[in-house]
Amino acid sequence: MPDTHVVTNQAPPLEDFNPATSPVLIEALIREGGQWGLDEVTELGALSGTRRAQRWGELADRNVPVLHTHDRYGHRVDEVEYDPAYHELMTVAVGHGLHAAPWADERAGSHVVRAAKNSVWTPEPGHMCPISMTYAVVPALRANPELAAVYEPLLTSRIYDPELTVPATKAGITAGMSMTEKQGGSDVRAGTTQATPNGDGTYALTGHKWFTSAPMSDIFLVLAQAPGGLSCFFLPRVLPDGTRNRMFLQRLKDKLGNHGNASSEVEYDCATAWLVGEEGRGVPTIIEMVNLTRLDCTLGSATSMRTGLTRAVHHAQHRKAFGDYLIDQPLMRNVLADLAVEAEAATMVAMRMAGATDKAVRGDHREAMLRRIGLAASKYWVCKRATAHAAEAMECFGGNGYAEESGMPRLYREAPLMGIWEGSGNVSALDTLRAMATRPECVEVLFDELAQSSEPRLDAHVAELKAQLGDFDHIQYRARTVAENICLALQGALLVRHGHPAVAEAFLATRLDHRWGGAYGTMPTGLDLAPVIERALVKG
Repeated sequence: MPDTHVVTNQAPPLEDFNPATSPVLIEALIREGGQWGLDEVTELGALSGTRRAQRWGELADRNVPVLHTHDRYGHRVDEVEYDPAYHELMTVAVGHGLHAAPWADERAGSHVVRAAKNSVWTPEPGHMCPISMTYAVVPALRANPELAAVYEPLLTSRIYDPELTVPATKAGITAGMSMTEKQGGSDVRAGTTQATPNGDGTYALTGHKWFTSAPMSDIFLVLAQAPGGLSCFFLPRVLPDGTRNRMFLQRLKDKLGNHGNASSEVEYDCATAWLVGEEGRGVPTIIEMVNLTRLDCTLGSATSMRTGLTRAVHHAQHRKAFGDYLIDQPLMRNVLADLAVEAEAATMVAMRMAGATDKAVRGDHREAMLRRIGLAASKYWVCKRATAHAAEAMECFGGNGYAEESGMPRLYREAPLMGIWEGSGNVSALDTLRAMATRPECVEVLFDELAQSSEPRLDAHVAELKAQLGDFDHIQYRARTVAENICLALQGALLVRHGHPAVAEAFLATRLDHRWGGAYGTMPTGLDLAPVIERALVKG
């Protein structure tokens, strides 16, 4: 064979690795009270890194869902056909309790263990949308105890059953949300879908929803205008008598990424639904649901960063340029270490919010207040950083990273979604201000949390943050800066208190002391990068 046909200097496939070997994730899992789930997280991580699971992800993303509005005879069916690989992914996710399982687990740390499992199950992110929504609907559904008594055990079941049939007859179900409309988007109060009482305890819903993901879910929580105002409703795809509910799928969205997950436009034409909570209390009923999906957005962005970092480091370990492996070249080490610092800081704050969630649902008021302000700010900043992080990780490959086979374009296309889902950047930043306005005690709790860590550069940042929060002039205009600085303060405090010293020093020198350029790979000299990069190496 001619020498030109001999393949050399190419990185081998990244297979049979375990994302659960990430030190920052395991340290956070233990610190936040989930040590008892370490074996479960490790087991799932081992499956996640196999060629088989990675192949499922490729197929589910490549073979996008197909909408069938009618069957061959002309009957309206409104069904979405998924690649079989999608159902394999869903079976694993549900079977390992990545959905609503923590609500049936009384052990402290169950929500933390779930968060860590979500962070190691990385083959394909699209199917995690129905997984996240199934997790999030449980607290809202409890506003109707009769419905919760029937459906909560099915939502927490570890059996995945994709058959479209009466939900109450299945061994396990998934849930979706139908909130936004064309004219309102994040402003759900602008919705015009009408809910008319039927006189038998049910309501007839009529209207259009603009962005309903996972439309083949068994049940949905829907916002609609009832006589008493905007209200929350429980709407099954199949009614108790076995007939299809009048929920019609208009079309599937053609999206930038998230290809494995179907997102649809929906028409309700006198669809039958049951009230959840009180009339006029729709937003307060769903607020906990929104908080939980925002937690998953933050976790998802942190996971994206660690995934991109893992692939970039693997490539740099095996690819030579100008006589040396990339990972040994000073400028590439600057880039990789910078990406690693960002990923560690994102993971630590995301898992801290998972820990606060676990304690909040068990009645810890302080942790609930920390989550109220910390999660809004973290959702803003961590998700905002994910897209630039994915782009830089892809650039570490050069042209190889721009090719679909590398998996990096899929990661890059997915990255902006977490910043948009459940409120784009402005919504999250303004929600940070709303937390301070409606629950002023959360500010005191925040600074109490930050006071547990002390370091001159962190102290200076916290002092500046206090001044910012005390200045109400043009505060909406400055909302993004406020949210960013709250998240940076939380990340810095966590790293000072719990992080690896080399990672903490790199974060403080760049993110807080501002000895940093406008792109990744611009960290100052004098930092100890070897342990930072070493912590980014995943193992089998």
